[in-house]
Amino acid sequence: MYTRLVIVGGGQAAVQAIDTLRRKGFTGQLALIGDEPWLPYQRPPLSKKYLAGALERERLLLRPQHFYESHSVEVRLGRRVQEVSRREQRLRLDDGSTVAYDALLIATGSRPRPLAAPGTELEGVYFLRTIADVERIRTELGPGKRLVIVGGGYIGLEVAATVREAGLDVTVLEMADRVMNRVVCPQLSAFYQAEHARHGVRILCNSRVRALAAGPGSRRVRAVVTEDGEEHPADVVVVGCGVLPADELAVAAGLACENGVVVDEHCRTSDPAIYAAGDCANHPSLHYGRRLRLESVDNAFEQGASAALNLLGMETVHDKVPWFWSDQYDLKLIIIGVGQGYDTVVMRGDPATRAFSACYLRGGELIAVDAVNSPKDQMAARKLIAARARPMPDRLADHTMPLKDAV
Repeated sequence: MYTRLVIVGGGQAAVQAIDTLRRKGFTGQLALIGDEPWLPYQRPPLSKKYLAGALERERLLLRPQHFYESHSVEVRLGRRVQEVSRREQRLRLDDGSTVAYDALLIATGSRPRPLAAPGTELEGVYFLRTIADVERIRTELGPGKRLVIVGGGYIGLEVAATVREAGLDVTVLEMADRVMNRVVCPQLSAFYQAEHARHGVRILCNSRVRALAAGPGSRRVRAVVTEDGEEHPADVVVVGCGVLPADELAVAAGLACENGVVVDEHCRTSDPAIYAAGDCANHPSLHYGRRLRLESVDNAFEQGASAALNLLGMETVHDKVPWFWSDQYDLKLIIIGVGQGYDTVVMRGDPATRAFSACYLRGGELIAVDAVNSPKDQMAARKLIAARARPMPDRLADHTMPLKDAV
């Protein structure tokens, strides 16, 4: 049994691991090390309510200060781990101090994907990943200002919806041929692109950024230049072209890494005393028959709990059907499962009604459902996908029939 556990990272996986460890009876020493000055907090609201100024910082916190005090957690904030010494089982922090561990949980999440174009260092150019990022961006926003967003994924489109409602002039540049192309089918992409256009957002696909340009003698961004030579005037630029796993610490420590920290079904890394969970972890999915690295609050929650149970010697396989969500305007998109590799899409309902679902099949098996303002479909989808249901396509397409009855 371990007597001193250390968690590196300040997100959902870390907090869920702490909660699970203490609830399941761990009485040893427990430490949390985070590189931001704030207690672990929710990230999804950053591009929505927090960016809009509709949510106070304190309400972002996953747990208040007294949670850590009552659970006897040693919390070190604003400290970055510089090195993991696996042989000595010791961490070296950026202030020169060291922290010993019997077992280590890496829950470092993800970091923004850099934009491969000159000019990202200019004033007025931002990435959005932390509270500090959002608070800097908010100082730049105002009605009539021109915002260019690089990237038409979740983050880019959520920011577009939020700031457009605040009266900004918004342009989204997406290098692919459609928005959200990695996660949804063409029908969903077309629907969301039309919805943003209806709100006055310009979305330009097949637009690869060549450079961010400043004004003469200035260090302030004035335009985004695309490969076709077009200049898109900008007072502010937000780069949202995806994220990468924050696995630098694991790589430097010599742990197996490939698109994240490689773990087994019990969240163990290639070092049996080190576990990983959340956005940084690449785990085997028994359900989908391949490895996945999921950028999902739900997965971080479940994997943090699974890692904690395995640290306690309660053997637990992490193999949940994941889900994701995105809020844009008054549309709530809930994605159940992973649709990659689908061969058929069946639409339930008419997108014009703004309440419909897209069902993804592979070899007749339901593998994912995208539900737009359709809570009943998304609830039924969880059970059907987990059960490897093989619905009848004609019944699946009948939106007047409950999804659960399509099998």
